[in-house]
Amino acid sequence: MTVHTVGELLRQWRHRRRLSQLALAIAADVSARHVSLVETGKSNPSADMVLRLADQLDVPLRDRNRLLLAAGFAPRYAERPLDDGALSAARDAVERVLRAHEPYPALAFDRRWNIVMTNRAVEPFFADVDPDLLKPPVNLVRLGLDPRGFAPLVVNLADVRVVFRSRIRRQLAVAPDAELSALYEELLEPTPEDASSQSVESDVLIPMILRFNGRELRMFSTITTFGTPMDITLDEVAIESYYPADAESAAYFEQSNGDVQSAACP
Repeated sequence: MTVHTVGELLRQWRHRRRLSQLALAIAADVSARHVSLVETGKSNPSADMVLRLADQLDVPLRDRNRLLLAAGFAPRYAERPLDDGALSAARDAVERVLRAHEPYPALAFDRRWNIVMTNRAVEPFFADVDPDLLKPPVNLVRLGLDPRGFAPLVVNLADVRVVFRSRIRRQLAVAPDAELSALYEELLEPTPEDASSQSVESDVLIPMILRFNGRELRMFSTITTFGTPMDITLDEVAIESYYPADAESAAYFEQSNGDVQSAACP
């Protein structure tokens, strides 16, 4: 395993962000010479300097800890499971967002697209999924694209695959990850059939058409993240909320929610 100095790691992040030493120095309010000395190992940065540079480079919290360790300092950011007592307020917030989005589907997932929480509107879509795909951790990308999962329901599967591919490519560009790269290679490597799908320039609105229970449901989704997390788990959690794209789809979910409420009554 290759061990990198803090200077080498900072240089890698600077190149990843396509910044010159001068541009980084100006953003961090330090001299370009100091940035150069840190990167070459001729100057040992303080923990505060490491974090200042990391902040300007938009380094994820997990990798900020790696920078601190490489510089000889203790990690600054904890990583606790979402059900940890210290994260109870954050977990409650996620649950509130998911519940408030009903009767429309919403779910929360981590940096590797493993689902950590869903609302009730998601549950009916799991009914015909192969049980093997529902063994923890349940991966949203695999669930969406595997023929044993949601893939048979997705009318515009090629377009959805393009959206996943675009998002994960950008994610890997921001923060490389071996497991996420393996997931990409397994499920998202371009195929000849993708040539006919549309080019997705933005995933603010995600087109998806599902054929479910004899209906054609058209939905788009939005992504919500925590604004200023100080815990690695929260830094890596995202909430995907699905919205009906037409009146017919909205009516389906509203009726389904009414059925669920009635069934829940004694």
